[in-house]
Amino acid sequence: MQRRKSEIRSRVRALQALYAWDLRDGQSLERVAEQMWDDLRVAPTERARAGKIVRTVAVSGKEIDAALREITTNWRLERLGVIERSVLRLAAAELMGGETPPRVVIQEAVRLAERFGSPQSAKFVNGVIDALAREMGKL
Repeated sequence: MQRRKSEIRSRVRALQALYAWDLRDGQSLERVAEQMWDDLRVAPTERARAGKIVRTVAVSGKEIDAALREITTNWRLERLGVIERSVLRLAAAELMGGETPPRVVIQEAVRLAERFGSPQSAKFVNGVIDALAREMGKL
């Protein structure tokens, strides 16, 4: 149970970093994350797990955004809300990492979208991440 709570907090920390980075045009994602986590005194275990997600987005961000653009053909990625865009990037990075089962990635992304966005955000995120996981051959 404690591990699950730590994983959830780590995803929240990664989401906070992605959100802050999205609003700070041109700054390094990893730098924004480190500054934020320092300010919030994020625990080392949470920082390590969130850091994996953040590094994946930092290194593979163009690939992640391209994959999301293919799935969201009726929605330009730039026109999505920052929360939705950040949750989608986080979930895509977790799918790429392959450490978390795809169904768990989808479920956790939906929870983040509900918690920080809206019920509509959650439905949208569910559809996009499910489609992305299928496209990646994960489901």
